[in-house]
Amino acid sequence: MLLTHGSYEAFLAVARSGSFTSAARSLGYTQSAVSRQVRSLEEEWGAELFERLPRGVRLTEAGRVLLPHAEAVRDRLAAARAELTALRTLDGGTLRLGAFSSATAALVPRAQAAFRERHPGVVVTRVEGPSVKHLGLVAAGEEDLAVVSPAADAAPPPGVTLHHLLDEPMLVALERGHPYAGRRDVRLAELAGEEWIVGNERLEDTLFRPALAAGLRPRTGLLAHDWIAKLGAVAAGLGVTLVPALAAASVRPDVALVTIHPEDVPYRRICAAAPGSPSAAATAFLSLLRETAEELGAVAPETGEPEAGTPETGEPGAGDRGAGRHGT
Repeated sequence: MLLTHGSYEAFLAVARSGSFTSAARSLGYTQSAVSRQVRSLEEEWGAELFERLPRGVRLTEAGRVLLPHAEAVRDRLAAARAELTALRTLDGGTLRLGAFSSATAALVPRAQAAFRERHPGVVVTRVEGPSVKHLGLVAAGEEDLAVVSPAADAAPPPGVTLHHLLDEPMLVALERGHPYAGRRDVRLAELAGEEWIVGNERLEDTLFRPALAAGLRPRTGLLAHDWIAKLGAVAAGLGVTLVPALAAASVRPDVALVTIHPEDVPYRRICAAAPGSPSAAATAFLSLLRETAEELGAVAPETGEPEAGTPETGEPGAGDRGAGRHGT
């Protein structure tokens, strides 16, 4: 027989009041219902739990042994009920969040700050890494939500849903003394002879994936996995590199950022990856990611004016421009 919480509740009520009638009244049950619940416990444990007296009942030795355990069951179930309620109301719980590195420059921290202000009881843990890693972790149930830049030609893992956030344009990072540093924009063809700094020998796995689709065939000579190393090399005049627009605010002051001409600018698709049935916390965070992405996508990184080619203009999205994941 599977014992229920009601059986322990009835047992404790009778033990507390010393009467089946009083216990039934306090629980809002009939006396026969309370008797059946107690009898189910006695049958399960193979012992009489109450000594029936002319007026009322009292615990037997077996009942006294069971009493603290029944109280522990009650307390644990009450704690579980409180924790589950906190998950639904976002007064508690944990959100396991993943993100690729440049998404943590502006998009993720702004959304996280707004989430903390609205739901301070929820603990957010965050891990950085490549998008393909986070897609796997969401699929395995080890992350609740992840901000990713998935390859346009690859389907998400089974059980993972992608929610589009924005299409992010690339900028070019140049040393301050570069002839193009003061330009309003630059064509990719003008950069064909430059030495490009990349984060992976396989350009399809870097920020250059959408640029390759846009026609750029870069001459690469310097490999730098870390953003500090990349921008340090640019500042020293060793080459140029692509920088995602959302990371523009974090670029060092001795590096110039130049917009790529609207006809050439490569975009990458940024999405939130969530399980098919996301938690309440993941759903709330996803809503804030959408709000933040809309705010960031409507403002150019340097001028503060509406940016040509962002989703708001109706231009083709990342899937049309060959956007993909990056390897930094």
